[in-house]
Amino acid sequence: MRYADDLVMRVAYKDDAERVLEVLGKRLDKYGLQLHPDKSRMVDFRAGQKPPHDRGEAGLATTFNFLGFLHVWGKSRKGKAVVRQQTAKDRFARALKAINQQCRLMRHWPLWEQHRRLCQMLKGHYGYFGISGNLKGIAALIHQARRCWRYWLSRRSNES
Repeated sequence: MRYADDLVMRVAYKDDAERVLEVLGKRLDKYGLQLHPDKSRMVDFRAGQKPPHDRGEAGLATTFNFLGFLHVWGKSRKGKAVVRQQTAKDRFARALKAINQQCRLMRHWPLWEQHRRLCQMLKGHYGYFGISGNLKGIAALIHQARRCWRYWLSRRSNES
């Protein structure tokens, strides 16, 4: 069985979005469900929008995290506005923390076994986050994984 508990809705006008959010809460309440107040929000996600701090106002957010990705507007190679997905900071930090813990635990394992385990971890990350336009996020994780591995290998004892 699969659950559909994540949803992004796109509407043309702010008042329509407010009305949908209000009606959706009532509809879910009918089935004993509710919207999470911290996760349910409106985002002004239009091409060319500047973040609220750039405009000098406390408006709606212009980017959003969804399913581990930060969704932002960017430009294509032809100069057209396109939506880009980047690894969200919290997901990157979580992956890096797991890699660091794993390197610490396996620092006394044979090198080939450590390499095999790290490759498995990174393959899992690539499998989900390895999408078009997210090369910087993947490359950053590879770089940080190498740093962690090198750090913990340097903590090994030379005594046998």
